[in-house]
Amino acid sequence: MTSALPLLVFSDLDGTLLDHQTYSWAAARPALNALADCGAGVVLASSKTAVEIQILQQEMGLTQWPAIVENGAGVIWRADSDVFDTASYDKLRVALADLPSGFVGFGDMSDQDVVDETGLSLEGAKAARMRCFSEPGLWQGPVDRLAEFLDAARDKGIYARQGGRFLTLSFGRTKADAMAEVAARLAPKTTLALGDAPNDIEMLLAADHGVLVANPSAPPIPKTPDTKKLIRTIEHGPMGWNQAVLSLLNDQNLTKGTTAHG
Repeated sequence: MTSALPLLVFSDLDGTLLDHQTYSWAAARPALNALADCGAGVVLASSKTAVEIQILQQEMGLTQWPAIVENGAGVIWRADSDVFDTASYDKLRVALADLPSGFVGFGDMSDQDVVDETGLSLEGAKAARMRCFSEPGLWQGPVDRLAEFLDAARDKGIYARQGGRFLTLSFGRTKADAMAEVAARLAPKTTLALGDAPNDIEMLLAADHGVLVANPSAPPIPKTPDTKKLIRTIEHGPMGWNQAVLSLLNDQNLTKGTTAHG
């Protein structure tokens, strides 16, 4: 991890590198292999917890790279990846208790509840509830009361981010903030960011190359003057991720005979 790093990829997980329904990343394996071959780094950036992301880093062979956890609220660096401090999460839960009712967070759910909502295994759900910084959940109150809830949250310094599946609450740090921290430390020549949901947009726009991965299950991303410059994939999830990454590697002359079609 030196200044010679040719490319640093920042990637959302659910609905982007992981299939929205199956959580499989198998379709992205050719691109992940190509990134490793050319010495590029991959920083997973998700609403997932440190425990969840460390498992995926091990599966994908990405343990040498940092990861952005809980929607940017924290960064795992290899040297201190086993340090987990729940003080920020505990403070958030106390603040949430004073807000109008209707939001049901992971802290209000059992492991089985999270299994039912996500399709994760029981072990995966347990890891998803081991939080340090932020609280994902569902708005189950009246639709017309959501704005009131969000206003009350902002008054307490709590910000909401709508992902592909959950509304996540935290004290305001974003994936883009964490991305800037990681990029400053690793100094890549080029950055690429991929995501599928509204909470990814700031990260995508901050990268040299931003890719909006198709996800029909996520809220639609409007075409604004800013988002018009983003690359939009046709294929969904890891298949779209794979094609977009391989295409960029070809454009940057970083591949070793790999085509955009794998």
